[in-house]
This record gives sequence, C-alpha cells and structure tokens, in this order.
Amino acid sequence: MEPPGALGPAWASLARRLSGPEPRRPAAGAAALEDLGALVDAAEWGRLWAGSGASVRGTLEMLAPVAQALEKHAAPPEEEAAAAAAGGAGRGPPEVAEKAEQVGSLYLKLLGKVAAAKSCADRAAWKTDVSHLAGPVYIFAVSHRVKQPWTSPRSRDVAGRVLASLLDVTECSSVAGFLRGENEEERGRFPVVLGLLKPDLNKESWKKNPAVKHVFSWTLQQITRPWLSQHLERVLPPSLLISDDYQTENKVLGVQCLHHIVLNVPAADLLQYNRAQVLYHAIFNHLYIPEHHLVQAVLLCLLDLFPILEKSLHWKGGAARPTTHCDEVLQLILTHMEPEHRLPLRRTYARHLPAFVGRLGILTVRHMKRLERVIIAYLEVYDGPQEEARLKILETLKLLIQYTWPRISCRLVVLLKALLKLVCDVARDTNLTPEPVKDALLQEATDCLILLDRCSQGQVKGLLARVVLNCKDSTVVSWIRKVQQNSVDTSILGT
Repeated sequence: MEPPGALGPAWASLARRLSGPEPRRPAAGAAALEDLGALVDAAEWGRLWAGSGASVRGTLEMLAPVAQALEKHAAPPEEEAAAAAAGGAGRGPPEVAEKAEQVGSLYLKLLGKVAAAKSCADRAAWKTDVSHLAGPVYIFAVSHRVKQPWTSPRSRDVAGRVLASLLDVTECSSVAGFLRGENEEERGRFPVVLGLLKPDLNKESWKKNPAVKHVFSWTLQQITRPWLSQHLERVLPPSLLISDDYQTENKVLGVQCLHHIVLNVPAADLLQYNRAQVLYHAIFNHLYIPEHHLVQAVLLCLLDLFPILEKSLHWKGGAARPTTHCDEVLQLILTHMEPEHRLPLRRTYARHLPAFVGRLGILTVRHMKRLERVIIAYLEVYDGPQEEARLKILETLKLLIQYTWPRISCRLVVLLKALLKLVCDVARDTNLTPEPVKDALLQEATDCLILLDRCSQGQVKGLLARVVLNCKDSTVVSWIRKVQQNSVDTSILGT
C-alpha cells in the first residue's frame, strides 16, 4: 500500500488525464475514470485524514484538482458541437449523461470517504477547507440535477444524490445555507462557486458549456437579502451578459437574474454608480422583441425597478409633474398593443396593464386617448375559453375610472357602448366560454357600468332604461337590472 505522500503524484496524474485531450475518446475517458475509482477504493483514507489540521488541509487541496477535472469531464459540450455530434461520433447528449453517471458515482465515493473522516480528522480544519472539494461537486450536481438536453433520468438521479450527500457532508440544511453559510459566523461557499464559474462567464467563453448559465442562474436565485448585496459586483455583469444574448431563451434567463438582483439588493446599492439606470436601459430594449415569454419577464422586472428609479423624484407642486420611467414604458406598451394580433402577446400585455395604471394613478390621464382605444379594441376580441385578456382589460378599465373619473364623463357614451356590446356577446355565447368565465366577465362589465354611472351622477341608468325596454335577451336584461338597482355613491371614486 502506498504511503499518503506518494498519492499526490497519482492524484495529479489522474487530474491531467481527465482534463487533457485524451478523454474525448470514450475508451481513454473510461480508463481514466476506472483508474480513479480504483485509487479511491485502495487509498488508506484513515491515514490521510489522521493527524494535524495541516494534514487534512493538504489532503483536501490534493483532491481539489481531481474534483475540478471530474466536473469538467462530465460537462456538456457547446451547443454547436453537440448538434454536429448528433450525426456521428462525439460527445452528444447520451454520452454526456453516461459520463455524468460515472462521475457522480465517483463523487459519491469521495464524499463517503470525507463523511467518514469527521470522526478522525481535525474538525476545525476540515470545516474550513472542505470548500476545495465542495465547489466542483456542487457545480456538477446543479449542472445535471434537472431535465436538460444533456441529462437522462439516471444521471439526474445520481446528481440529486450527490447534492444531498454534499449537504450532509458540509452539515448544511439547505442549498441556500451551503452557499451563504448556516449562521453569521460561518462563511458560505458562494464566493468559491462564483470563482469557479468566472472563467466560463465571460463574453468569449460562456457558451462553450451550456450548463454554466443554468448553474449561475439557479445559484443566484438561492442568495437573497441581505447576503446578495455584498456580491453585487460579481453577479451583475454575468446577468447583463446573458440577457444581452441574441437567443430569446438566454434573454429571458438573464432578465430573471436581473429581476432577482432588483428584488434582493438594497435600492441605495442599485442607485450607486448609476446601476439602476444601466439595468433599466438594458431591460427596456427587450420590449421591442415580440416574444411573449420575454415581455412577461421584462415587465415583471420593470414594475419592481420603478420604485427604485423614482425614489429620488419628488413633486414640489406648481409645475407639472415630470414624466417617469413608468410613463415611458406604458407609452411603448400601448403602442405595441394597438396593432398586436397574436393572442399570447395580447394576454401578456393585458396581464400587466392594471399594475401600470395602479402605479401611475391620476397621472394615467397622460395616456387616456391611447388607453381608451386599446380598451375598446381588446373588449371586442374573443380571447379563448379563459378570456384572460378581456378580464384584465375590464380590471384596467375599473382602475382607470376610479383614478381619472373627472375625465370619464366625456367618454361615457363610447365606453358604455363597448361594455354593452361585450355583455351582449358574452350572454349570447352558448358554446365557447365556460359558465364561470362568462359570469366573471359579466360581473366585471357590470362593475364597470356601475362605476360609470356613479361618476356620471346617474346618467348611465337613464341610458340603460331605453335598452331594457327594447332588449329581448333575459340574461342581458338581468345584468342591466343590477346596474339600475345600485344607488349613486361616489365614495368608491375617492371623492
């Protein structure tokens, strides 16, 4: 049996074999993994862990290059290389999944040896230096734990067991605790993970391993307030880089990372060095791309960014209130909404319109004409069985009437016609829309009619009286009666 000191060259030799060009050939890679497995089984781990803290530290540092080489060996290839490999020899997704299973099994062996060392090693030294091994193991586990083109059910299962074993070895109750530290005194491994990911997260290299962006994104999501602010300089550039890609999938992923940063970093830190403005312009430009998943992510992020951007804006009275970033975004949204005919995008825009009206309040009058056109146009179009767009447009109209009721009287007839047409269309629809959705639409439309009546001091009831006399549809008449039975009450309008 080899003495502990003689194992260093053996570990180093195996690390070189795994990270060199030879493992690209399946036979060479399998041989290196087999040799490593034999070495793990044969080593006298009790002698390696026994002794001083320096001995434990040296052993963990000796294993770190091997752990990194294993992680790189199981990494998926570049997307273009994987596509080329699909028709011939190479590292296609099935081969990557098979390698991940083998590497995961080796990681489980190593972690088992480390777990057994707790009883004989210097515990303080072990707790401090286990990050040398934990970082690469964590990246491997996160790369392969969920369904991706390069994973298989078996590789995902192995990766999940590796992550659970890693948390057990490091005595962490969760991934978040592993990354940020289980308590205030313990330093987390998030800086270690970021350091390992950094070489693969620059403009030239971040696409060479398609798993890196997912590892970074998922890891970032685990760090929340107040821990994230101290890492802002390290997580902001990669997030901006991913969001600036030409592929929509990457844009969405990057915007989601930026949104997490907005939610979990104090406003003062984001306003420093004009970071909030940089974020705003990077995200705002994505609104020109007509992809509903991207627009959804962008609008969610912007709505949380507005309070930070407008934190320093204070209206002093007298002069007109300055336009805000929210005004700018709403103007662009309404411009895109008017001619839009694709239902997924119409639903996405309509879903967020109430939040914009609610945020601007009375200042929504700046956008009254365009809002009126959008509301009327969207109420006319059937939106599918769930009628999401029309329900959200009715919610928007209710808020618009409540906030801008002094300006509604001149638009009373136009809005009344649009709402009555909607009520008639929904009441006569016998096939397409489920009854609960129809009831929701009719209730929302009725609420809007009641609000219109209240802000017009009862004019709507007078106009509806003629409709009731001439209408033969009992369903329409029953909903109109609900409007007529409401007393005039302006308290809901804020007066």
